[in-house]
Amino acid sequence: MERTVLVTGASSGIGLATAAALVARGFRVFGTSRDPERLKPGQRADGVEYLALDLGDEASVEALAGTLAGVDVLVNNAGESQSAPIEELPGDALRRIFQVNVFGPVRLAQLALPGMRERRYGRVVMVGSMLASFPLAYRSAYGASKAAIKGFSNGARQELTPFGVWLTTVEPGSIATGISERRTQYIREDSPYREDFARMLTALDRNERGGITAERVARTIVAAIEAERPKARYAVGSNAPAVFALKRLLPAGIVERIVHRRHDLER
Repeated sequence: MERTVLVTGASSGIGLATAAALVARGFRVFGTSRDPERLKPGQRADGVEYLALDLGDEASVEALAGTLAGVDVLVNNAGESQSAPIEELPGDALRRIFQVNVFGPVRLAQLALPGMRERRYGRVVMVGSMLASFPLAYRSAYGASKAAIKGFSNGARQELTPFGVWLTTVEPGSIATGISERRTQYIREDSPYREDFARMLTALDRNERGGITAERVARTIVAAIEAERPKARYAVGSNAPAVFALKRLLPAGIVERIVHRRHDLER
């Protein structure tokens, strides 16, 4: 039986790699992009049917209701990366990142779940971030948005499993996808945080350049989709098995210092 998947943000990075991997596995794949008509070579995966979606626009999200009613798998991958001192983060920027990273993906899941439940089969994968488990200075809004979708997934998972529908979160660590070039930043010219902020961004970009590939994350997403009983969380990259083991064993303050020193911040 051919399964149907919708992957958001399928024109670059993890979304593009996941869409391509799922086509290769025999799925019918819909992929979203803000403007599919303007996609350049290299921004399309062969065999993927592209649809328009702007997660910042509620009407655009609702326009996918008909497609979502028939999908078996939803991969909520699209999102925004953001950095700012909390003191200087504009309210509009905070509201936007939660619309794009939380409210939009949750609404897509709400539109897909009735059909999955009725067919008694479904998978919803939230692509989060290890920053949800390992918070970092100047990344508070982004980390909070990723922690929020993990919270939705973990809680709602218990509601849907009796109907054969499984929700899971994939938490990547550092990934070499060029996302640093698209990260939004908010900081005042005269900010007292400027030196610290710049040092963190330099380390973040360095870690991402040395990170795992989008294809490696895509393989984890596919494994979660194809599992008979998907786990609540799959972490991949940044030495995830060892790092999460240390988190369980070490005091929280030590874990916090390790995370910040990895990003050249002294705490």
